[in-house]
Amino acid sequence: MTAKPLESALVWLRRDLRCDDHAALHHALSQAQRVWCAFVFDTDILDALPRRDQRVAFIHAALVEVDAMLRAWAQAAGVDPASAVGLIVRHGRASHEIPALAAELGVQRVVASHDDEPPALARDAQVLQALARQRIEWVSVKDHVVFERREVMTQTGGSYGVFTPYKNAWLKRLAQDPQALRAHETQAWAAALAPVPPALQRPLPSMKDIGFEALSAEEIRVPTGMSGAQRLLQDFLGRMDDYRRTRDFPAVKGPSYLSAHLRFGTVSVRQLAREAWARSQAGSEGAEGWLAELVWRDFYHQILHHHPRVVERAFKPEYDRIAWATGPQAEAHFKAWCEGRTGYPLVDAAMHQINQTGWMHNRLRMVVSSFLIKDLGIDWRRGEAYFAEKLIDFDLAANNGGWQWAASSGCDAQPYFRIFNPVSQSEKFDPKGQFIRRYLPALQALPDAALHAPWLARPLDLAAAGVELGRDYPWPIVQHDVARQATLERYTVVKSKA
Repeated sequence: MTAKPLESALVWLRRDLRCDDHAALHHALSQAQRVWCAFVFDTDILDALPRRDQRVAFIHAALVEVDAMLRAWAQAAGVDPASAVGLIVRHGRASHEIPALAAELGVQRVVASHDDEPPALARDAQVLQALARQRIEWVSVKDHVVFERREVMTQTGGSYGVFTPYKNAWLKRLAQDPQALRAHETQAWAAALAPVPPALQRPLPSMKDIGFEALSAEEIRVPTGMSGAQRLLQDFLGRMDDYRRTRDFPAVKGPSYLSAHLRFGTVSVRQLAREAWARSQAGSEGAEGWLAELVWRDFYHQILHHHPRVVERAFKPEYDRIAWATGPQAEAHFKAWCEGRTGYPLVDAAMHQINQTGWMHNRLRMVVSSFLIKDLGIDWRRGEAYFAEKLIDFDLAANNGGWQWAASSGCDAQPYFRIFNPVSQSEKFDPKGQFIRRYLPALQALPDAALHAPWLARPLDLAAAGVELGRDYPWPIVQHDVARQATLERYTVVKSKA
């Protein structure tokens, strides 16, 4: 084996909270004689969060597993078990902590995975400058998506703004280069994991240490860490072939439930794509459908890379001319939407789901976003911000892409005149009301046929179910047909260009 070119390196974990199939860790372990791994609870991010936050708890649990696995790998590789190999965790501004730690360790290189969110790019630029002043090299590698940035471009060298041509080009590139899904070996190089110097040894901080409330596994609601991701994946592999048939029904176990793990990198997107690709090549329509969802994820990330303006403005500039509803009534409507009090059961049940669990079924994300934008006439950015606050799987690129899709302002979005009917959506995707009853117990005794639009129910059925509208469940805050016409009028400013 040839000598490694570097004496030492530091791996900065961010959206890649695992040890296996890890691009940055592979790069460092294969290139450096001694490697340390670090994570920073970044106060620039944490200070804006509530003190009880599922995402912080999810991250903390993942770090506990990473720390334990690094120690186990080092010991298995023959490193002295008493040598204090493990994860270095800091609490502070990452733009300061990483350069400071790199200097304290005396490393030659800091390695991290790409993060194309605008605040992350600004942070990384600060880190790069600070490292450069210390003559420490900065290397960033692809890990969070299969194909990124300029890897899938049009024949003229531009970025794609329509999904289907992008997906076709994505699949063509993968067929030509199946090595894009290869695993990045890490454990084989574990002997390079270095002991943490005594002066830098600190126990992994508790949630209380970083100013947050500790949550139990039941309160986080998602199996955590690398082990939790693999359990969910193994369960989904038994259902993947049925994904296309089951994915749209919130009362059915159809999704993979891996979105939070993809967001924080506790599972490798390459591993998931390998599974889906192999099955789709064997003829599984379910696997083909799920692989398309992973392609959508790459698509939205490349949109964010090429068009960072979408964070604050419409992808289609003309849609920024829309006059959204404002004033006391709009505020009351927004509050009712947030709290699941719109009078439309499927919308309200979905909002209770996100408020109670920190997650929402994908079909319901489309339903509630359409309702906020096109029934209530409220700016999509307000809904996007609410999801960003509540979702454990919040991902800027995907969340922004989804909300702009619903608002018809995004790339390859639904036409502005396509307005989901919350009642017909309910009848189609929760026909027996199983999902609605789970989150709206006040309506449990209503007959199935009356559950989707209680205001149309027979008085006898309402009385038998013990439901009085306005007391046990609200009247609809808007009439869908009237709201639909108002939306068509609101969108006239872009009609000629839609």
